[in-house]
Amino acid sequence: MFPKPHPQLTPNTYAYESQPMVKPTGFREYDARWLFGKELNLMGVQALGMGIGTLLGEMGKPREVVTGHDFRSYSSSIKTALIQGMMASGCKVYDIGLAVTPMAYYAQFALDVPAVAMVTASHNENGWTGVKMGADRPRTFGPDEMGRLKEITLAAAFDLSGGGGYEFVDDFPRRYMNDLVEGRHVNRKLKIVCACGNGTAGAFAPHVLERLGVDVIPLDTELDHTFPRYNPNPEDMKMLHAIRDAVLENGADVGFGFDGDGDRCGVIDEKGGEIFADIVGLMIARDLSKITKDAQFVVDVKSTGLFMTDPVLKQNGAKTDYYKTGHSYIKRRVNDLNAVAGFEKSGHFFFNEPIGRGYDDGLVSAIAILEMLDRNPDRSMSDLRGDLQKTWQTPTMSPHCDDELKYGVIDRVVKRFEDMEKQGEMVAGQKIKELITVNGVRVVAEDGTWGLVRASSNKPELVVVVESPTSEAAMREMFKAVDGVLRENSEVGDYNQSI
Repeated sequence: MFPKPHPQLTPNTYAYESQPMVKPTGFREYDARWLFGKELNLMGVQALGMGIGTLLGEMGKPREVVTGHDFRSYSSSIKTALIQGMMASGCKVYDIGLAVTPMAYYAQFALDVPAVAMVTASHNENGWTGVKMGADRPRTFGPDEMGRLKEITLAAAFDLSGGGGYEFVDDFPRRYMNDLVEGRHVNRKLKIVCACGNGTAGAFAPHVLERLGVDVIPLDTELDHTFPRYNPNPEDMKMLHAIRDAVLENGADVGFGFDGDGDRCGVIDEKGGEIFADIVGLMIARDLSKITKDAQFVVDVKSTGLFMTDPVLKQNGAKTDYYKTGHSYIKRRVNDLNAVAGFEKSGHFFFNEPIGRGYDDGLVSAIAILEMLDRNPDRSMSDLRGDLQKTWQTPTMSPHCDDELKYGVIDRVVKRFEDMEKQGEMVAGQKIKELITVNGVRVVAEDGTWGLVRASSNKPELVVVVESPTSEAAMREMFKAVDGVLRENSEVGDYNQSI
């Protein structure tokens, strides 16, 4: 009998080396994240693997799983422990080795394997680990599956009937990269910066982009799990500034920044300007709506309000659905609505056929942008950006809030704004036009200025985004109002960055 995991154990003790440790808060809404060594040990990873196999049995799915790992000093050992646990619960495991997350998603299709368990901390800093999972391609687990996995794992309610197996899939990256470039070529002469922050994408992204026929300037593509220059996160200003400098120095047409596990892509235009991912999504949506009649798009609640007012989308009969933030949520919504594409402000983009297979892949996003430029040979990225209505928008800001407390804080913040609306109180000097509470609360004022507060699904943080279609002053007033409500809660800490 495998023992029940402990929520906390002290390192360098007999118990730590002989008992599983799994902190319950590591089970997030749609994947799992822990600080390795502090919140999760290797026996805890084994327990998680047993939980995954047991859950697949409960779901009536074949116990066959693709796994891979991102490039961190500890990811390979974590994957080995996960494989042991999955095999003990009767899983046949297909190991694709070092991989970006979308490579593991692709393997579900290419190898005809129903489930995936990819070891990755995504864009989180060093010290973090996690697993992205799914059993219904291209969908990944949502709250129901993650909740049940948590119950099984923490109770050690495992089905350890055995019968598992292991197969290493040799040279799988070649298949993945061949699939990305098959039938695709960029005819326009383009020079691009490819930045990977020394993360996993560096092993694959430059080769794929070169094969498309563009001139690639690699930036921090050497694998180095210490991330010596900046964290590979396309929302990190250090990464964006490094890409900006390389674009301007080399006269590039566009700069791409890939996150630690390669499922997101940040964009810098030829003038060195950062284009937030939701704005990039709007640019792509405009382009695709011209070649797809009555196109359906999905965006998350952090995204710009321009999707609802853009004249080109309206003229082309395109429709946009705003939904919960989170790669699992948007992925499912894109699939359920058979949308052309889905966009998250964080940089997760989801393209259905013929562009993609419904899952998020930073390289597919980059390819879609290059194809957009190819279809608009006389237009630069800044030209296409300039065609949009100007808005004033903050970056994604993340004040600290403990995992155990953040959802309670959000409940109070939502109620506070609901009470303000009922009582006719003003926000940022305006009446509240609308409250969208599908995911935290998005407060919309009469002039279209809005502010969002939600709980991060990945880290002990809240998420704050503000946008105004009228002025920078209105944006700042809304931020002040939203932050004022947040500061009524002493559990909320400092921001990771400010406006």
